[in-house]
Amino acid sequence: MKIKYFPDTDTALFEFSDNAVSETKEINENINIDLDKNGNLVSMTIEHAREQAAIKELSYQEIEK
Repeated sequence: MKIKYFPDTDTALFEFSDNAVSETKEINENINIDLDKNGNLVSMTIEHAREQAAIKELSYQEIEK
């Protein structure tokens, strides 16, 4: 998984796989998801990310089994 933030456009891009995008669905006017040919999530784009997702700080935590 890759997370990219573009401060010049306040856009967050979450990439979940390298699969080819087959379809893009608009969740709302600021959030789009990309799906592969099997309907699996490939990526999610959030426009105006600081407003939409309150992205001020990003942290990552992996929970061990």
